[in-house]
Amino acid sequence: MMASGVPQSSDEVGKPPISVAVVLLAAGRASRMGEGGPHKLLAEFDGVPLVRRSAEAAVGSGADSVIAVTGYRADEIVGALSGLRAVFAHNADFASGMASSLIAGFSCVEARQADGILVMLADMPGITTEDLRLLLAAFRGAGGNAIVRAVSRGKRGNPVILPRAVYGEVMRLRGDVGARHIIEGSGIPIIDVDIGEAAHLDVDTPEAVVAAGGVLKA
Repeated sequence: MMASGVPQSSDEVGKPPISVAVVLLAAGRASRMGEGGPHKLLAEFDGVPLVRRSAEAAVGSGADSVIAVTGYRADEIVGALSGLRAVFAHNADFASGMASSLIAGFSCVEARQADGILVMLADMPGITTEDLRLLLAAFRGAGGNAIVRAVSRGKRGNPVILPRAVYGEVMRLRGDVGARHIIEGSGIPIIDVDIGEAAHLDVDTPEAVVAAGGVLKA
């Protein structure tokens, strides 16, 4: 088998491709939207619920699987994702914070079998399929042996791809914390990929949803 006229090395022949699962975090209570207020993930951007917009970007990215973690108003979130190539992981303990949602997603067989897991927040309307493809290409280009992080002008953001080497640390997280200290303390090389302002744009309040171009629903 030839590639660009150069034979593949014996290490490359028959080697399985680097696999990546997306864990889409869509379980939170969105408390900053106000008590009993509209759900930010059901706000529509260009006529599409935000959670579906995020999931569609993930599905189109070339990732091997997409796992949507649900919790608060789970039935509505599942309904908004109807027909997409995604599996669901329900986090009954979603009120305890982000760690429980990470654990729910990382516990799925699709995640456990992957060489890397792309952790994606469902409330980031600027993230595109192309952004995710850039992150995946960087991870696969590093042989699955690096942490890949979206940044904007050098400032760290989201999404992030975590390699298999840190899965155990993620499973030990507790409370309302993410993986930042794991990323910074792992000693694993970090590859920063600049995707522009989308790396920082999330929508936590009704004002932020409207400012980002969304239309609040139920």
